[in-house]
Amino acid sequence: MPTPDDLAALLTGRRGHFRMESGYHSDQWYDLDRLLADRDRLAPFVRQLALRLSAHRLDGVCGPATGGAELAARIAGELGIHVFHTERFVPPGATGLFPVRYTVPPDQRDRVRHLRLALVDDAISAGSAVRGSFADLQSCGAQVVVLGALFVFGHRADAFVNEHRLALEALARPPFSVWSPSECPLCCESIPLIPFL
Repeated sequence: MPTPDDLAALLTGRRGHFRMESGYHSDQWYDLDRLLADRDRLAPFVRQLALRLSAHRLDGVCGPATGGAELAARIAGELGIHVFHTERFVPPGATGLFPVRYTVPPDQRDRVRHLRLALVDDAISAGSAVRGSFADLQSCGAQVVVLGALFVFGHRADAFVNEHRLALEALARPPFSVWSPSECPLCCESIPLIPFL
């Protein structure tokens, strides 16, 4: 069976000073699009995550656009269950922490009602995409019972699942630092932010 170290070996990234979608800062960035594009090498890990999620008696799986939605589709295919996604929306002028919203598309809102769902993403760090997706799935009447990810970076996901009484299934948990802008040591050293590619 593939190990967390085997999965972590597939990651490519950079060091620097980055602002994440959540508004938090980090000194690491990983190219998750490149990871998902390597379907053959990633396939055993998708199967492993699907197997773990299957223990939660799911009706379907949902992922935020884009990486989470792609992973959700692969997991749903493994398990033969429904697949859904949420769409990313940045409100004009949004600032601060967690400025991005994720919403269930209109044609899926009634379909998710009362379903037991896994909410999955390729990676969870501060959790912007899963937080936004979770809130809108709840507003649709879906029952999210577990978060799933190939990677959980850091420990903020643990606080979220504890708060909402969710299970968490993750294949690898590499060390990862995130800071609010006011606490960021890189900002204190006036190290400029690096734009994402």
